[in-house]
Amino acid sequence: MILIADWLGGLCLLAGALLSLVAGIGVLRFPDTLARMHAATKPQVLGVLLLLVGLALRLRTLSDLGMIALVAVFQLATAPVAAQMIGRAAYRSGRIDRELLDVDELSGR
Repeated sequence: MILIADWLGGLCLLAGALLSLVAGIGVLRFPDTLARMHAATKPQVLGVLLLLVGLALRLRTLSDLGMIALVAVFQLATAPVAAQMIGRAAYRSGRIDRELLDVDELSGR
């Protein structure tokens, strides 16, 4: 059972690292703010959560699991809020090409 958990933990660590790498490459390569914001939040959060699951499967102590759970909660709470604030700031400062938007809910404000 421990050997299986170690292998699963290693796979989760590898998958999380690859997703985080893809998110970083997306932030560098995507052309506009909205695409970069998407790359910075979606795969990065999943990558960090996979890394945390991999750590939890490898460490297995109660104090470590509590700390990993706190990191996961804070990651899930802060990443969407940060993306919302970055998107709103980019929209207000005019750094978004409004022709790319399908629906512009903020145009009347």
